[in-house]
Amino acid sequence: MSDSASGCMEPRPAVTEAEVEALVRGICFKTGPPRRLGVEVEWLVHELRAPQLPVTSERLEAAYAALRTVPLNSALTVEPGGQLELSSQPAASLMECVGTVRADLDAVRAVLREDGLGLVGLGHDPWHTPRRFLREPRYDAMEACLDRTGPAGRAMMCTSASVQVCLDAGYEEPGTLGHVRRWWLAHQLGAVLVAAFANSPLAGHRPTGWLSTRQLRWAQIGTGRAGGPVLNADPRGAWTRHVLDAPVMCIRQDSGPWDVPDGLTFREWTRSGVPRAPTREDLDYHVTTLFPPVRPRGHLELRMIDAQPGDHGWIVPLAVATALFDDPEASETAYRAVKPLAERTHGMPAPHNPLWRDAARGGLADPELREVAALCFSAALRALPGLGATTEVVDAVAAYQDRYVARGRCPADDLLDARRAGADGTPGTRPAGASGTHPHSAPGAPGPHARGAQPHGKDTSS
Repeated sequence: MSDSASGCMEPRPAVTEAEVEALVRGICFKTGPPRRLGVEVEWLVHELRAPQLPVTSERLEAAYAALRTVPLNSALTVEPGGQLELSSQPAASLMECVGTVRADLDAVRAVLREDGLGLVGLGHDPWHTPRRFLREPRYDAMEACLDRTGPAGRAMMCTSASVQVCLDAGYEEPGTLGHVRRWWLAHQLGAVLVAAFANSPLAGHRPTGWLSTRQLRWAQIGTGRAGGPVLNADPRGAWTRHVLDAPVMCIRQDSGPWDVPDGLTFREWTRSGVPRAPTREDLDYHVTTLFPPVRPRGHLELRMIDAQPGDHGWIVPLAVATALFDDPEASETAYRAVKPLAERTHGMPAPHNPLWRDAARGGLADPELREVAALCFSAALRALPGLGATTEVVDAVAAYQDRYVARGRCPADDLLDARRAGADGTPGTRPAGASGTHPHSAPGAPGPHARGAQPHGKDTSS
């Protein structure tokens, strides 16, 4: 959610509606053979031994100041509520991506541990109410804008965390790895990923009735800000129209508070030029304030996956998504498996359709989603060795399949079971010095392990 466009530059030439359309169409899908991937991992930061206790802003600031001195290959940013995000550089292989981010996370955890803090993999904070850590004009404006649709915006800004997988857009030409197919697949398979990796059933110490409360919060923000475009055979045209017709979150100022217009679309802004004409920089910033579940940024961002439990739980959704999109046979299997699910969308964009709501509310308890997830995980497991995945990563995916997918469960079910049993520990955390085995591995199985270097370019908004 943090963004590199943190302030205004010197005056720039205004852009017309036609220029905006040409710019968006030209940059949203960079086509070619799928060669690179990346991951952005967000984390809640809590007390190691008593995560239900809030961490003061002073302690967070001191810890983040120490982290800024640590050399990392991934970009490290702080989210509005104090969450941490690591975003890899584009990687040439799955294991290069895994190795780099894993090493960077180890370094980050070591620094935080010195101050008694730890990273927690949960899609939504189960205890704390939204509290903003960053006080900057763009977040003041974001909060004011999102407050118009209710409290979900503040929860998204301050109490949510995710695993975002970034994949190349695909070939220009039609086919299994063509960008039109991959765009469509991302929106249908996205519901399966929501269900399989749901990990946020609690808020305010209580069940919300949704296994992915994080996804619920995104849906509550509204279609203009957090919805996707209508799916058709022309992804570029659909996304361009979506960008132009989406409401402007804020108009940046050189000093003082930023303007927060009410209901002004970017298309209307280019036509009216009020309160000032928009520039290319305004367009770039506007795109970062749109939060659809799949965002085209040259590559595709898959933004629907909850943060995962354990130190290395993020590796499983990264590996599964990579296999289902970049291996031709696995991608074809996934496409055929999810095709019947499209009927449940009723032609409505994600995530504001019945399929996505069912996925976020019930996870893999839904028989059809469970069946499709089983087919997709099996296809991913067959493909991963050919993509260079190590035995440890393949074993982690297989263990996840056995523990959750085959049983119609997801990590959120574990959290609810623990609550019913009266446990008061934090899911996804453990005392300092405890073993670093993968949370989804069978007893005695090794956790994911790799070496290497990096993922997809950092989009500094979340």
